[in-house]
Amino acid sequence: MGLKRRLQSATGIGATLGLGLMLALGAPQLALAQEPAPLQEVIVSEGVLRPLPIAVVGFTGQYGEDISGVIRGNLRRSGFFDPLSPGTFIETGLSLANQPTFPQWTSIGAEVVLYGSVTPRPDGRNDVGFRLYDTYRECQLVSYQFTATPEQWRRIAHKISDVVYQRMTGESGFFDTRVIYVAESGTQLNRLSRLAIVDQDGYNPVFLTQGDEVIMSPRFSTSNPDEVTYVALGQDYSRIYLKNLTTGRTESLGEFDGQVLAPRYSNDGSKIAFSIIRSGNTDVYTIDLRSRELRRLTSDPGIDTSPSFSPDNRRLVFTSDRSGSARLYVMNADGSGQRPISRGGGAYTAPSWSPRGDLIAFTKQQGGQFHIGVMGTDGTGERILSSSYFEEGPSWAPNGRYIMFARQTRGGDTRLWTVDLSGRVIAQAGYDGRGTSPAWSPLLDAPPANLGYGQAPDSCPS
Repeated sequence: MGLKRRLQSATGIGATLGLGLMLALGAPQLALAQEPAPLQEVIVSEGVLRPLPIAVVGFTGQYGEDISGVIRGNLRRSGFFDPLSPGTFIETGLSLANQPTFPQWTSIGAEVVLYGSVTPRPDGRNDVGFRLYDTYRECQLVSYQFTATPEQWRRIAHKISDVVYQRMTGESGFFDTRVIYVAESGTQLNRLSRLAIVDQDGYNPVFLTQGDEVIMSPRFSTSNPDEVTYVALGQDYSRIYLKNLTTGRTESLGEFDGQVLAPRYSNDGSKIAFSIIRSGNTDVYTIDLRSRELRRLTSDPGIDTSPSFSPDNRRLVFTSDRSGSARLYVMNADGSGQRPISRGGGAYTAPSWSPRGDLIAFTKQQGGQFHIGVMGTDGTGERILSSSYFEEGPSWAPNGRYIMFARQTRGGDTRLWTVDLSGRVIAQAGYDGRGTSPAWSPLLDAPPANLGYGQAPDSCPS
């Protein structure tokens, strides 16, 4: 659904959500990574719908201005919104007790206005309430309140951004998420790789491993944003690890006869699909996390790797060179019905099934470049979203609209980037360090279940 410039439907709600937000990422030995980069410029190409002008007024109270700044940055990066400069605002002193003076906002081009307040509670937490108004129809779109500790102000800003995004686009937000990736340092001949995690906007980066192993293919569990899996390579072993980000507990799936590659959770979190290299042959397997039963799904003499489950767990997409070149294949969850779907030239790798279920993202090598693209689950409608010297590892945002990937320059410098499904909104991710193999988490909390329609006296009419 595209952005609704003059919304045809509207909601208003007064609600309170108490958050049990757990922000600790695990064991106390985790080291802080380097600070994030300043907000990167977002490139919006011609021909795209004009971003919606929105006025995000500074919230009153503790961390209020900081909350508003994070919201502006989130909305701008989405490509759907154009936050106006606070220096242009005419009306000041807005509070939750009153409506905006609408002509003062339409006169500066603001089509919607967001404002709120941070109010301390006796238990030491804060209530963060906010209102979103349509300035032309002069009615309320959303009224909502979160409750959290003062230290969780950045999480609250992301959650408010998600509510605004959801209300104005009709799609779920993606701001209250994290990204896990392989942080790189050193030279190409002496490279240090560490598992790292960071907020989606580049803040709060943390190293999860110490660099004594080569880290590959980290992935979140789509059913639990606290659970991740990854491959660690040592001098004489390769292992798949499961790690809980809250407790810091790390466990190995055990020893396999051969080198393991590219683990990925099923969407219910009950299985992991991965590849094993044995005697020069690479095949796809699944392992049941409860019973630890190992099941082989492919048995071709080629290289079968990078499996990814469909959202309903009934099928997998994977890469295989059994036909002579790397192509994308789909199969049923039991290994039956294997068939190719990619139809273009070039080599296809690293497929990732969209959380919406309708598209598969991939990396493609063709014409001396690497590309990030998407296609339908039957191989139709292939589109290239981004191209450069080297790109790899697409990972979907939980709303299925944005893709994160790694882009490398000819000099070997690799950074994390994002692109939307149109290919017109592309930007370097907020984290400024070198990194590869990004994986986007699901939303850290469930989004508000009911934004409602017509549930406040001043709500917009349907």
